[in-house]
Amino acid sequence: MKKLKKLPKFKTENEEFEFWSKFDSTEFVNWDAGSKVQFTKLKKTTRSITLDLPADLLEKIIIRANKIDVHVESLLKMYILKAYQDNSRSYKI
Repeated sequence: MKKLKKLPKFKTENEEFEFWSKFDSTEFVNWDAGSKVQFTKLKKTTRSITLDLPADLLEKIIIRANKIDVHVESLLKMYILKAYQDNSRSYKI
């Protein structure tokens, strides 16, 4: 079995992100010894925003949401995620 490196302590989430973007986790973790777990009560962190939309655009979005049987907020999240994914291919963020 390969000797694993000691995992450093991270002061911030950004510091941890930078670390894992440079190193391979197999140097620090024996994934074969792991087991599957489910985090059944874990919820994504969300923040609220206020978004002003033209009335006619909002009406079209409401009609589309009703037509495909999803909540307006869920449809807007899908649209925003799709636009973000499409644009992030073009720009390095």
